[in-house]
Amino acid sequence: MTNLFKITGTVTLKKGAGRQLKSGGMWVYDNEIDTFSETVEDGGLIELHDFDDYFMGIGFVNRRSKITVRMLSRHEGEINEEFIKQRVKDAVSYRMDTVDTSSCRLIFGEADFLPGIVIDKFSDVLVVESLALGIDRFKQLIVDDLKEILKEYGMPIRGVYERSDAKVRQLEGMERVKGFIGEEFDTKVMITENGVKYYVDVKDGQKTGFFLDQKYNRRAAAKIAAGKTVLDCFTHTGAFALNAAAACAKHVTAVDISADAIQKTRRNAELNGLSGRMDFVCADVFDLLTDMESNRKHGYDYIILDPPAFTKSRDTIGSAVKGYKAINAKAMKLLPRGGYLATCSCSHFMTDELFRKMLHNAAEDAGVQLRQIEARQQAPDHPILWNVPETDYLKFYIFQIV
Repeated sequence: MTNLFKITGTVTLKKGAGRQLKSGGMWVYDNEIDTFSETVEDGGLIELHDFDDYFMGIGFVNRRSKITVRMLSRHEGEINEEFIKQRVKDAVSYRMDTVDTSSCRLIFGEADFLPGIVIDKFSDVLVVESLALGIDRFKQLIVDDLKEILKEYGMPIRGVYERSDAKVRQLEGMERVKGFIGEEFDTKVMITENGVKYYVDVKDGQKTGFFLDQKYNRRAAAKIAAGKTVLDCFTHTGAFALNAAAACAKHVTAVDISADAIQKTRRNAELNGLSGRMDFVCADVFDLLTDMESNRKHGYDYIILDPPAFTKSRDTIGSAVKGYKAINAKAMKLLPRGGYLATCSCSHFMTDELFRKMLHNAAEDAGVQLRQIEARQQAPDHPILWNVPETDYLKFYIFQIV
């Protein structure tokens, strides 16, 4: 492990650069850098200095990436195996204090001071997503530490699967990869969340296989589902729909454009004995809501909107706002007075201020008022580090239409 922890050189900032870094951020962009020492090695550790040679910290460097340096520590001294293990210990300890750890996100990149890596736990299986060249070299060490620490907590891990197949890896000059880390195992994993059972496909499901960040938002949404007729839009594998049905909703319709998602939702409904109170529709949500509005099909008194991110960059925020406004306004028009709307956005670039403004405008267009019941964010296993705005991404609201 000697070479893994070697400082390969020095990166120096331009004068006046690094404002976000100096206020607690963890990234240095390519246009903020003045010089690299000759020995700097992409993927290796470097010392970061300000323009006047003041020591700023230690991080990973990758000159092929716009995010050229990802900070690992602000302190001088050796980065070694014990340093990494302590970071992993701290991440696990935090989850033990704050969330149900039967299935949860154990490591959330920058928010756990291990930039560029995400590790989710689904029952006794880990799923790893490595998105940066520097952390990729530490991946096996982090996994080994995590397995050892979890075993000490009485949570042995039977298998690890890698889902480092996101396109963003190509921006780092890395290949997209997926496969077993260690021995092979059955990649269809059953988990229980909020008392609801799911089959999670860690090999071929979206992202790492299941969206853990909405865990407590699903529970909040279910609190008012009893006796309601619910339309769950963008159902994915049925999580909101199943929570509503389990909470004694009168009937739940789960909608998704993906036939595979609908099939998985059916299977999860059968697993929970909820099929009798549910139906499943494979359709484009925009088209479905438009058709319902045109034909005055006002059969639901609770609509849940959990769309994918409509924007993944600042350049497309304008079109994303239009998309969010369209579906929310249609849902508001379809609901009766006294009906309920749960709505969210998982895009970091769609800020809470923008999202609230969009909802206000959608309500005006729909000719309704919104009575706020809950305003929530991601579950605590996806912690928000206040000085790292990229960690703050999920907005979730429940309203009554009045």
